[in-house]
Amino acid sequence: MAEMSVEVVAVERRLWSGEASFVVAQTTEGEIGVMPGHEPVLGQLVEGGIVKVTTTDGQTVTAAVHGGFLSVTGDSVSVLAESAELGEEVDVERARRALVEEDEAERARASARLRAAGQSV
Repeated sequence: MAEMSVEVVAVERRLWSGEASFVVAQTTEGEIGVMPGHEPVLGQLVEGGIVKVTTTDGQTVTAAVHGGFLSVTGDSVSVLAESAELGEEVDVERARRALVEEDEAERARASARLRAAGQSV
C-alpha cells in the first residue's frame, strides 16, 4: 500500500503526525482529496473546516481546523492550521451551546467541532 507522511499542526501544538493513505481537507477552492504521489499543491483552509486523515492501518483521524494552509508534496501532506482540535477532544456540549449563543464566526467553529466529533449539526 502506498503511503505518505502527514502532519496536522496548529499554532499551539502538533495534533497528529504519522503515515497515511488518504487525506481530505476543505479549502477555499473546494474539498480536496490527496493520495500518495499527488502533485504538489498549496491550499488555503476554510474557517470552520474539517480535515480527515485515513491512516495506513485504516483508522480515521478527524480534526476541526480554523484557517491556515494545506501543503502537499509527492510524499507528504502538512496541515498548518491557525487553530485546530481533534474530534476526540471536542467538548460536544460546549460546541452545541456555541451554535445558539455565539456570533457567526464562532458558530462556524462550533459546527466544525461537532462534525469532527462525529455529531450531527
